[in-house]
Amino acid sequence: MQRTAIIVPCYNESQRLKGHEFTYYARKNRWIYFIFVNDGSTDNTQEMIDELCSTNSSQIISIKHTKNLGKAEAVRRGFLQAIEMGVENIGYWDADLSTPLHSIDSLCGVLANDKIIAVMGSRVKLLGRRIERLAIRHYLGRVFATFASLLLRLPVYDTQCGAKIFKNNDDIRKIFSLPFNVNWTFDVEILARLRIICRDRGSNFIEESVVEYPLEEWVHVADSRIKVGDCIFAALEFVKLFFLLYAPGISSRYLNRLEN
Repeated sequence: MQRTAIIVPCYNESQRLKGHEFTYYARKNRWIYFIFVNDGSTDNTQEMIDELCSTNSSQIISIKHTKNLGKAEAVRRGFLQAIEMGVENIGYWDADLSTPLHSIDSLCGVLANDKIIAVMGSRVKLLGRRIERLAIRHYLGRVFATFASLLLRLPVYDTQCGAKIFKNNDDIRKIFSLPFNVNWTFDVEILARLRIICRDRGSNFIEESVVEYPLEEWVHVADSRIKVGDCIFAALEFVKLFFLLYAPGISSRYLNRLEN
């Protein structure tokens, strides 16, 4: 396996962070690094992260924000740290482990294909796979995914699953070089930025190099931060992303910022 850094954004995760699973996985897989980004937590999340680091300081790293900056910026700053480390692959994972850590192996296996630069976990309920989601979350997710697919003009099924891994290449470094313009839908903006870069080259590279992988297991964890009302914020962020993608003047300036 190639060296892979997984960013784990944390905000008040003391009741859901399964530290022993991270330490066990790291001990069994010396090619993996976990970068925990404490995004201004007000509980004892930092103490738990410090304890994890003390058990394996070479593979478990801590970044601490003094105030809450949002998941998008927490993930981005984790990526910047991983880029400096020079690892081959960089991803992010939900702290509650709704996607189990052993799925990292499966996603990295997909990245072994030289043509693939990104693999996204997808929560598709199929025979032989354990996907447990609340019904309301599933149907809201399908509405969200439909609008995301229309916005991006890509046949994407699940943009919001918190399990994604990317190759550490020039395009990915450009994508994470600047703060995101949205927070709740930053996963969509990642694809939007790659879409803009590829469009400028006049290629369909994104459709050939980004893969959705149907997860073997995903289980809803109680006390999720996502609420039904977040759909309103998502709609507003979609409008912003539409202008970034398709408004001629705005889109060109957006591309220039990413390229420079």
